[in-house]
Amino acid sequence: MQHFVDAMPLPAVVIGTDERVSAVNRQAAQLFGSGILGRHYITSFRQPTLLDAIDQIMTDGAARRARYLSTEARRDKTWLVHLARIETDGSVLMTFEDLTATEEAGAMRRDFVANVSHELRTPLTALIGFIETLRGAAKNDPAAQARFLEIMECEAARMNRLVEDLMSLNRVEATERMRPSEIVDLAGVVRSVANALEPLAKERGMTVVRDTFDEAVKIPGDADQLAQVFTNLIENALKYSGQGQTVSLRLERVDNHPMTRGPAAVVSVSDTGAGFDPALIPRLTERFYRVDSHRSRELGGTGLGLAIVKHIVNRHRGRLRIESTPGQGAVFTVILPAEIAQ
Repeated sequence: MQHFVDAMPLPAVVIGTDERVSAVNRQAAQLFGSGILGRHYITSFRQPTLLDAIDQIMTDGAARRARYLSTEARRDKTWLVHLARIETDGSVLMTFEDLTATEEAGAMRRDFVANVSHELRTPLTALIGFIETLRGAAKNDPAAQARFLEIMECEAARMNRLVEDLMSLNRVEATERMRPSEIVDLAGVVRSVANALEPLAKERGMTVVRDTFDEAVKIPGDADQLAQVFTNLIENALKYSGQGQTVSLRLERVDNHPMTRGPAAVVSVSDTGAGFDPALIPRLTERFYRVDSHRSRELGGTGLGLAIVKHIVNRHRGRLRIESTPGQGAVFTVILPAEIAQ
């Protein structure tokens, strides 16, 4: 029996007719501990749904399934337990199938739908309310009509930005496993983005300082997606830093960067704004996560920008590093593998 259990690819446990664990393989010993062997199954598993399934199969012999929950390295894990009776001696074989990834993917889908619904509900509710007002109380009030129509335009634009970002995120995720093969000039891409955002900087009375963007830096990449990365990062720095602040752009080429284990192009976008608590950094690239939700919505943010940045950087086999100190601004650094200069 032990040889049979050892040959199984999944964690496997055998409970004998004396209701004690008679065999476990290496995977099951890692899950439950080696001391499980010889113990009564009630003291070994301690979860009612699984214990009930074991009781029932010992009574009627019919194969069953049950769930078992565990924790590994502070991560909740879900197992589907397959129970079957071994007819030769009446013992029960349990195999544990890891469903954690499937459960997490389902939770992510549910959260995503809930977040999208929440983001769309607010502008839709506002639009419906204003339409009712325009048909009723403000029907003959040109001043109110102009004011409401302006707000409606803003809310419609916000929904449009959200839909565009969702479509962009979908496209990026669809190509994330396809490494770009074209060679692009990263310095030229960042210069073009900075030039395009110059009017926004002037509007906010801000200064954009560019350092070392004169020489071409060739890397394998998708020019459009890289432009999207730096548009998001520079636009965020301009929007959230406040009037009169400075945004600095720097590009350097590193012959052997530890994060890419080879030559890399490193672009940093730093600002002199309010910054944020470093404890928030791990969550910044989550979909719809915002440090300041109210301010982000006021400035037209959808909460998807940094999630898009993360997926594009992943597609380019790069790294995104974020640093910030409250009151001292933030630095977003993109590290991308670079071609060796010829």
